[in-house]
Amino acid sequence: MKKVIVESHVPFVADALRGHAVVESVPPEAITPAVVRDADAVVVRTRTRCDAALLEGSRVSIVATATIGTDHIDREWCAAHGIAVASAPGCNAPAVAQWVMGAMRQVRSTKYEVQSTNNEQRKTVGVVGVGHVGSIVARWAADLGMDVLLCDPPRARREGDDGFVTFDEVLERADVITLHVPLSHTGADATRHLINRETLARARRCRLLLNAARGAVCDTAALLEAPSSLALAIDCWEDEPRLSLPLLERAMVATPHIAGYSLEGKQRGAAMVLEALETHFGLNLDIAWPDVPATGIEHLTWDALGYDPLADTAALKSQPAAFETLRNTYTLRHEPHLFY
Repeated sequence: MKKVIVESHVPFVADALRGHAVVESVPPEAITPAVVRDADAVVVRTRTRCDAALLEGSRVSIVATATIGTDHIDREWCAAHGIAVASAPGCNAPAVAQWVMGAMRQVRSTKYEVQSTNNEQRKTVGVVGVGHVGSIVARWAADLGMDVLLCDPPRARREGDDGFVTFDEVLERADVITLHVPLSHTGADATRHLINRETLARARRCRLLLNAARGAVCDTAALLEAPSSLALAIDCWEDEPRLSLPLLERAMVATPHIAGYSLEGKQRGAAMVLEALETHFGLNLDIAWPDVPATGIEHLTWDALGYDPLADTAALKSQPAAFETLRNTYTLRHEPHLFY
């Protein structure tokens, strides 16, 4: 039997593998080179860095992460050493979209509420990054009567400009800006510190900025200097789990990187990891997919949302040093479900 190391905070995977592989459930801080040396596969989340320091000299032939992103995996090194990499793109997209809409809902009754000049109260939402999450956010925002700007330069180049706007246009026109981009440091589409002093200065209409993408997409220092009229909703933090306490206090919605933590999202992520392991090793697993579609419910109403981020915000603000504990012990919520 193959030996698989499964990070202890990844649900469902270890149980599904038992009887088909030798499984060790290991806390992230204990996943060391010595632990993985005789393993054939490693299943992780974002907290475990998978690179030469961890994997060199091991017999690992596949690294699987139960997350959408792979920033924590040195894909180039893995490819050069014959190690396959599997992830779970889009697994928690409806949950992240649910968090975004929950944060938007809070603005409706606060000092940050956008007042339209024609008294119609219509908000213009700029969705930056229109992939799995951004597509759901855009659809749901339109359902709730908002005007939506779609900004995704890579997609616009591939598909044509029709239907997309530039980031400059988002900065000029959006009352709400929500970020759903990967973290990239170089190239035409670099996103590190996409939100910085200069871009914030140009976003004069914006009354709510949301980051449920990657922490370093926003420059912490610039956010702290932003006008008090700008509400901040943050789930992903630069340098997490070490938080900027002034930014934590400043944020209207502040959560410990749990935007995607739905039961259905975790089930999807586990199923995608298991499917990759099944194919890689030629196993015959009983893989349980959730009934809830990965694209979220077709139409959203506020009544169907089912999530208020303020309880999670209060928990983090009351004990910021417990960021990892709050994240690791989070009670998984259900995704919007009214029309399933």
